[in-house]
Amino acid sequence: MSDDAVPELRASDADRERVSEILRDALAEGRLDMEEFEERLEATYKARTYAELAPITRDLPAPGVAPPSVSMVKEPVGGGSWAGRIVGGEGSSTWAVAVMSGFQRKGRWTVPKRFNSFCFWGGGDIDLREANFADREVVINCVAIMGGVNVTVPPGVEVVVRGIGIMGAFDSREDGVPGDPGAPRVIVTGFAFWGGVDVERKLTREERRRIKEERRQERLERKNSGRELPESSRDDVFDDHERILGHHRMLDGRHRDPRRERQEERREQQEERRRERREERDRRRFGDY
Repeated sequence: MSDDAVPELRASDADRERVSEILRDALAEGRLDMEEFEERLEATYKARTYAELAPITRDLPAPGVAPPSVSMVKEPVGGGSWAGRIVGGEGSSTWAVAVMSGFQRKGRWTVPKRFNSFCFWGGGDIDLREANFADREVVINCVAIMGGVNVTVPPGVEVVVRGIGIMGAFDSREDGVPGDPGAPRVIVTGFAFWGGVDVERKLTREERRRIKEERRQERLERKNSGRELPESSRDDVFDDHERILGHHRMLDGRHRDPRRERQEERREQQEERRRERREERDRRRFGDY
C-alpha cells in the first residue's frame, strides 16, 4: 500500500512506539549512527499520520525477515487459530537492555526463538498478547539485577518457568498450566538477584471490552424480558391474588367465630360466679336469724 493511499490516517502512540523500537534495534545493530538515530526518533514523535511514519523505517530491514513497516490496516489480532501467529523467521526484536531505565516489547511484534533481556536498576515489559511467534517454542531469557521484568502472555499459551532467584524471585504461578492445541510454548528462564521476574496471564484490552459488552447485553436482555407482563397476564395475576386474599379472609372469619364464642362463654361464666359470690356475702350479712 503506498503512502498516498492513506495520507490522512492518524497514527497512535503505539504506532510511534513500534517505529522507535525499530530505530533502537537499528542503532544497536550499527545500521544507524547516533546522529541519524536522534534525527529519526525526533521525526517519529512529531509524526501525526502513517504517511509521515512509513518513510522513517523504509530502509531498515530486520535480519532474515521482510523490511519492517507500519501496518496501515487496523485489523484485529487473529483469534482462535494459533497457526496463523507462528510465522517463522528471526523475529523483529531479539534483545533489550534497561540500565537505570526501562524497555517495552508489546503490540504487533514477532517473538524470536530466543529473546534476551537485561535489567539493572531498571524495568522491562515483555507483552506477548498481540505478538506473533517465530517458532512453536520460544525462550524468554531474563536477567534482573536490582530490577524487574514483567512477562505477559495471552490465555491459551503454555508457560514453563526455569529461572533462578537469589534474594529475588521468579513468578511460577502460570508454570504448568496446559496450553491450547497448537498454541506456542513460552519458556521463561534467567537469573534474578535482588530483583524479580513476574509472569502473568491477561486478556487484551479489546478482548476485555468485548466480554464486558457481552455481559452488559445479557443483563439488558434479562431485564427487558422480565420488565412487564402482558395486560391479560397481569389481570389473571390480579384476579388470582384477589381470590387468594378472599379465601384467607374467609378462613380467618371461620377461625375467629369460635374464639369469640368461647370468650363470650368465659365472660358469662365469670359474671355468674361474681353474682353468686355477691349473693353469698349478702346472705351471710343479712341472713334470717
